[in-house]
Amino acid sequence: MQLALTTTLNTTFDDAVERTRTALSEQGFGILTEIDMKATLKAKLDEDMEDYLILGACNPPLAHRAVGVMRQIGLLLPCNVVVRADPSAENTIIIDAMNPALMVQVTGEPALQSVADEATERLQAALDSLTAQ
Repeated sequence: MQLALTTTLNTTFDDAVERTRTALSEQGFGILTEIDMKATLKAKLDEDMEDYLILGACNPPLAHRAVGVMRQIGLLLPCNVVVRADPSAENTIIIDAMNPALMVQVTGEPALQSVADEATERLQAALDSLTAQ
């Protein structure tokens, strides 16, 4: 099983972040958390890295359904979406979204399958819309 649903854009990092936020919003996801790995590693460790942003995306109805099936599923929420620069190719941005099927595989809880399927459908639609622009 793949860890992520992925797409690649040929654009600037800032444009990719803006487009990703919009695409997620159009699929009912809000951004609950944001971690700027580049800035954090620089500030805490004085280490440099390429642009790398983790967006904690949440679709409230899906999260509610998942928590209704298994309270501990919150450990795997929200759905992380990473927007990162490809260090080997200028203006190439990779967008990775956590594969929701992992929730079912990790927990072994078949009742999460329908939630995972819908989350996958919505995240994939968001990623697909990025390359359709």
